[in-house]
Amino acid sequence: MKLKDLVEKASLHKNKTIAVAHAEDSEVMQAVKLAAEHLSSRFLLVGDGEKLKDLITSHNISSHHIDIIHADTPEESARIAVKSVSSRHADVLMKGNLPTSVLLKAVLNRQDGLRSSHVLSHVAAFEIPGFDRLIYVTDSAMNIAPSLEELRQILLNAVHVARAVGNNNPKAAALAAVETVNPKMEATLHAASLAQMCKRGQIKGCVVDGPFGLDNAVSELAAAHKNITGDVAGRADILLVPSIEAGNILYKSLIYFAKAKVGAAIIGAKAPIALTSRADSAENKLYSLALALCASQEHKL
Repeated sequence: MKLKDLVEKASLHKNKTIAVAHAEDSEVMQAVKLAAEHLSSRFLLVGDGEKLKDLITSHNISSHHIDIIHADTPEESARIAVKSVSSRHADVLMKGNLPTSVLLKAVLNRQDGLRSSHVLSHVAAFEIPGFDRLIYVTDSAMNIAPSLEELRQILLNAVHVARAVGNNNPKAAALAAVETVNPKMEATLHAASLAQMCKRGQIKGCVVDGPFGLDNAVSELAAAHKNITGDVAGRADILLVPSIEAGNILYKSLIYFAKAKVGAAIIGAKAPIALTSRADSAENKLYSLALALCASQEHKL
């Protein structure tokens, strides 16, 4: 599957509304235009009303499926957009031109936010040159040093997304610096525990193995060189990283070195959140919306 296939799949979900927090940004509006053309979605744009009207006109976007709510500040935009989702006036939340911390503060608000009993985690679907499948990386943006139980929930969030996209039994590799268990390296202990939990039915809907180095998780040749066997070895769909540093570096390496395309969302809240960097292209923002829309269809965790 390619990310364009993800857009086609998301387009089948009709009459969905996307609330965009602080939408007054050229790349965001370009993504809105692409989404209006390809996803059959409605938009609730929150931000400076006059600026939004000017951007809609300058980008030649049809206003037929767009509503505007004025907000003076990023904080107000975030509160309004999040409340529109929590009150079910919108189905998916999208980050516009505002800091992630501002949006998440509104998401985690106990009264009008999207807080749930689940761990919130970042799931990124990468289309990488040379690979015939989407590779999911988690968690590169939310959880700093997850415990074993948090890793289990982070993994289940990624499994949920992969299954919603169409991979009914994704292969997940728990990554570490080495592929053998070392009592001095907590990441290897967590990886081995997750693999055992999967075997005992404590993790369902996927196949989990580990620990893996990155090379033998995605390269069958590398796995064969080290005599690593199993269903996941060299064929991983999901890369579960041990820390936010590892995930963030891997994420950005794929973007800047491998020239990968990406769609990303936060999963685990009451609704998916299309979360992209303010530097991301309009195309990647479209992919993030498509990923969130697909995840919203089967978002009962």
